[in-house]
Amino acid sequence: MQSTNNTDNVISIKGLNVSYQNKRVLTNIYLEIDSGQTYGVIGPNGAGKSTLFKSILGLIDYDAGQISVFGKEIDQVRKKVAYVPQRDEVDWTFPATVKDLVLMGRYPHKKVLQRINAEDYRKVDEALEKLGIGDLSGRQIGQLSGGQQQRVFIARALAQEAELFFFDEPFVGVDITTEEKIIQIMKYLADEGKTVLVVHHDLSTIEEYFSSVIMINQRLIAYGKTSEVFNQQNIAQCYGPQLTMLHNTGQFIQ
Repeated sequence: MQSTNNTDNVISIKGLNVSYQNKRVLTNIYLEIDSGQTYGVIGPNGAGKSTLFKSILGLIDYDAGQISVFGKEIDQVRKKVAYVPQRDEVDWTFPATVKDLVLMGRYPHKKVLQRINAEDYRKVDEALEKLGIGDLSGRQIGQLSGGQQQRVFIARALAQEAELFFFDEPFVGVDITTEEKIIQIMKYLADEGKTVLVVHHDLSTIEEYFSSVIMINQRLIAYGKTSEVFNQQNIAQCYGPQLTMLHNTGQFIQ
């Protein structure tokens, strides 16, 4: 595994191959990700969307290829990168309050044995308020609804003051109010020049939610501005010809 040395893009991927249990999951992926964009990462189940995230984040090994984040290896820029995993990957029985968990977003800014200070608590409070959960700061995370739990993890990402955000299926199992809040946060981050990548399944909201889209099905089908690449031809390549987009309604039928 190697990192590229391209500082012009937030993420640069060249020739990425990834296998899981001796089966190729991603093949020959080339991507250049720009700042100030919201990217919807879409594809059918088993397409390798979460695998792509974990490869970029250095959470899993890959067979071949080059990846750089801000022109460096991921371990050199971790405090600039925030990750919100799928909710079913989190142990919600862990004894922590909402404030404890969001405070973890400040740890990447701390040296060994350096104490949490008033500025850290201020950043945590700001993040909680942005997500509308300031009144839940003393609650145990296991006592929260699915939507509240998702907001807590996004608040942790905001408290980190990252520049690059990975949200893995953030809308699964959440209420409409939480979904609207997440969209608001995504657009706020993009307006601030940050980059947000989101694994997403609801194709009917792609054009509304994301400025850019990455379409994969074990290989890269297309990526770029949503208005340019999210079309029937690429959808058919990604999902199969049985999935048809009704252009007048934005709905999809099989």
